[in-house]
Amino acid sequence: MAPVRHASAARAAPAMATLAEIKADSGVTAPLGYFDPLSLMTNPAQLEKYSLYKESEIKHGRVAMLAAPGFLIAEKFHPLFGGNVDAPSILAFQQTPLQTIWPIVLLVIGAIEGYSSVSTYKDPSTAAWSIKEDHLAGDLGMFGGAKQAKSNPAGYKALATKEINNGRLAM
Repeated sequence: MAPVRHASAARAAPAMATLAEIKADSGVTAPLGYFDPLSLMTNPAQLEKYSLYKESEIKHGRVAMLAAPGFLIAEKFHPLFGGNVDAPSILAFQQTPLQTIWPIVLLVIGAIEGYSSVSTYKDPSTAAWSIKEDHLAGDLGMFGGAKQAKSNPAGYKALATKEINNGRLAM
């Protein structure tokens, strides 16, 4: 099963995360500290999926952080299409010719997801929805996350905690 990969994990991780490791992982901050209102991590079956949950939280947080300012700015600022789009953001899409490019958008998103899935997940024929043991949560292999986690664990954990908390706020 996929282990917890946090800043101090420069060595090989254990086969399954323990509750103590989860409570010391990035994203656990004051004032709530460790927050699990549904007690998911007390169930061993859920505990095994912690790496998957963390990877999903980081990915969804990144998308939300990109989307949140765009949604707010678009309410008052419409630079595209000659500025003729004058509708709330939720309806503005219907007033643009963008509806015809959605197949291209879906192909690009699919390519990004495919690229990140190959480096993140184990072979689905042997272990469906299982994160690789050596994968660092949220690391796409492009920005040096794994290298920073090994060279400066405390700094990486602080940076990862900020990203997770900002992602939670955006979601």
